[in-house]
Order: sequence, then structure tokens, then C-alpha cells
Amino acid sequence: MSDTATRAGFVALIGEPNAGKSTLTNRMVGAKVSIVTHKVQTTRARIRGVAIEGEAQIIFVDTPGLFRPRRRLDRAMVAAAWGGAADADVVVLLVEAHRGITPGVEEILERLPEIAQGRIVALAINKIDRVKAEALLELSKALNDRFDFARTFMISAEKGHGVEDLRRWLASVLPEGPWLYPEDQIADLPLRMIAAEMTREKATLRLHQELPYQLTVETESWEERKDGSARIDQVIYVAREGHKGIVLGHRGETVKAISKAAREELEEFLGRKVHLFVQVKVREGWMDEAERYRQMGLDFSDGS
Repeated sequence: MSDTATRAGFVALIGEPNAGKSTLTNRMVGAKVSIVTHKVQTTRARIRGVAIEGEAQIIFVDTPGLFRPRRRLDRAMVAAAWGGAADADVVVLLVEAHRGITPGVEEILERLPEIAQGRIVALAINKIDRVKAEALLELSKALNDRFDFARTFMISAEKGHGVEDLRRWLASVLPEGPWLYPEDQIADLPLRMIAAEMTREKATLRLHQELPYQLTVETESWEERKDGSARIDQVIYVAREGHKGIVLGHRGETVKAISKAAREELEEFLGRKVHLFVQVKVREGWMDEAERYRQMGLDFSDGS
């Protein structure tokens, strides 16, 4: 393929927490590269998933959800989200069909004109299976009255409805140029971080409402073995001593279940045997340590 025959560029998915950005990224890429849970604010770093559509390479920037930040970590996540949009060639705003124009969506719409400078902005109304057609049309009109979107798509990221149309359109509007990643690469995250994200997802799914946002997972070591398997050692850091017991569970049952689920998903992702060892450690104030933010792909100074 010649350079002029190909297209490549960055597409930022923005929206409120739980709008379906991670699910859409994974659906577009065809593999799990972004953490997906029923809980909000689970995506912390700008995870790039790489999809091929015809002659185009689409690099999806799955940003953290946009919400009103309270803590340093929250502020760094929101800064990463807006930064991801500002760095992109195309921005896609995801809005949940059944929730409509919430106060959070209102805030995003107000800031959208400054982000739109020099880039294409599209609207994707997600979870369309939850509302009737008339309500969808009304919501689409209301949103397009507020902002002049280049295109509007009705999708279900979870079920795949409308996703192909969105992907084809994105491929057609990206800038002409050579591909930015090797053809077989689906994400630009190091394997260590992908592994940590998978374990954090399992912890988030398993644990109580508040605790998951006060824990982080780091991959301490990764050893390739002669038999083709990999030994991975990870640490779950929590902010308080009381949280350690919650993560461990009775006789270590909770952390064992988290580790087992993460190991099984890692084996499926890597296509080989994985020996995963997970410890739980208390690290008070980790949410105020620059190194922890670097590990998550966030800028510590953005939280100030």
C-alpha cells in the first residue's frame, strides 16, 4: 500500500462515565483493550485501541468519563479526557439514549465548541435498545440543535448495532497518510499495564461501591518461561488498612477469586498459560504519589 492510498488518525470517544466508551472501543477493535464494568469512572488512562477498516487505521482514544472532579485523581482523569479530545482528529460524543441530556451532558456540550476547533465532531447515541424510536429522534434533534455535529449515529455498543456504519464513516474522514502502528497491533499500552487493568477490572466487579476507586494495580514483574508460559507478579495497592481485609476476603477467598478471573482472561488474551500471583498491600496516600499516576498513564500535575 502506498502512503497516499492509506488513512490514519486518532478518534477520541468522550462522554459521561458509563456512557459506553470502553465497550465501543473494544467492539471497534475486536478485542478487549479497555476495562469494562457496570461501575462508573473505571477508565483512568487514555487507552488507545487500533482498528483497521479497509485502507484506514483508526486509533481509538478511550478517555476517562467526564464528570465533576472532587479529588486529585478525579481531576487528573478529567484532564486526561479533555486532553485526549484535544489531541484527536475526530471526536465522538457518546450519549446514553435512556438518560438523554443530563447535567453532565450539558456541561460537555458547553465546552464542546472549544474542543471542536480544527477537528470533526460526531454524535453517537448509545444503548438505543432501551428507548422507543420517537424518543431517539427527539433526543437527536435536541442534541443537534445544541451543536452542529458532522454526523449522528444510533448505536448499541454492547450488541453491535450501528457500529459498522460508524467505523466506516470514521475511516472515510481520517487524514490521508501512512499507518501509525504495525498492522497486527491492537493497542499501544504495554502488556504490563493491560495485565494490571484486567486485574483492576476484576477487583472493581468483585468489591463494594467506594473501595475500587481507592485501589490501583501494578505489575511488578513479568517473567517469560521456557515452556512458553508467563509468570506475572502484581500488587493491589489500597489506601487504608481496613481496605486490605476487604480485598483479601475471608481466608483470602476474595483476592483468590479476583486473581483467578484475571488469570483466565489474560490467558485468553495472550493465547498461552499464565501464572498470576497477586498480593495486597497498604500504601496510604498512593493517590497523592506522582509515580502511581505515571503507572496509570496520567499526569500528576493535572490533579493539582
